[in-house]
Amino acid sequence: MRRHENSCRKLAVSILRDVAEAEDEVQNSLWKAYTRIGQFQQDSKFSTWLSRIVVNQCLMRLRKAKRTRFLFLDEPMQQDSASQAACLELPSPQPNPEFDFAGREIRDVLHREVRRIPPALRKVLELRDVQEVALPQVARQLGISAPAAKSRLLRARQELRVRMRKHKGSEGFLALFA
Repeated sequence: MRRHENSCRKLAVSILRDVAEAEDEVQNSLWKAYTRIGQFQQDSKFSTWLSRIVVNQCLMRLRKAKRTRFLFLDEPMQQDSASQAACLELPSPQPNPEFDFAGREIRDVLHREVRRIPPALRKVLELRDVQEVALPQVARQLGISAPAAKSRLLRARQELRVRMRKHKGSEGFLALFA
């Protein structure tokens, strides 16, 4: 490896045009050659085999760098064709009053619509989905079979889904969360 390190570095620098990156890739290449020395076929020269590994490593690094786009938050971004620059604004981690209000509205609508579901279906829904009671226990508490409890739960969820869709629309507040 010591014998070929300088020629590998020169090859990597000629491809990557950066000494630090080239040294990284030479090190990666030498490690790859060391771990895969069993794959070396004696019918070619070792230097040729090692050079191919270096070239492949450098090309993979270039491909990866090409796919990667860096966005620096302190540099202005160019807008479409205008010469004006715009800064990237990140959302605040603080609670947003608009979303807090929408959340309260959704919760109120959900409670109101759950209360409008027929009592036999509502009780199963409340036990299973709100209180998170296991379905066999729900069936025992209501004095019905487990398949009947499952059927009621499915019908209750379907009923609630239909009722909540009434509040969803292009202008409705539930459209924010669609």
